[in-house]
Amino acid sequence: MTTSFALPSPTRPWGASRLAPYPTVIRRPHATVAIDPTTQLGVFRDRVGQVVEMGKHGTSSGTETSTTTNSDSKNDQGHDQDSNQD
Repeated sequence: MTTSFALPSPTRPWGASRLAPYPTVIRRPHATVAIDPTTQLGVFRDRVGQVVEMGKHGTSSGTETSTTTNSDSKNDQGHDQDSNQD
């Protein structure tokens, strides 16, 4: 005599509803990137080895200084921030 059991239907994971297909693949104009030892900049090359111009990118720099207004208490400390964008 065989006995059959009804298996419960699998529960869908809660995160599955948040999944979406991957975006369309985009071909980049470069195949490799290397650092130029003289300039310390990235050099982009295509599949045949020619240098590819990737356009200008901005640079930024920032400074932060710590200030203390009450030297006998740690609660009165502050700081200053400054940033520059090219």
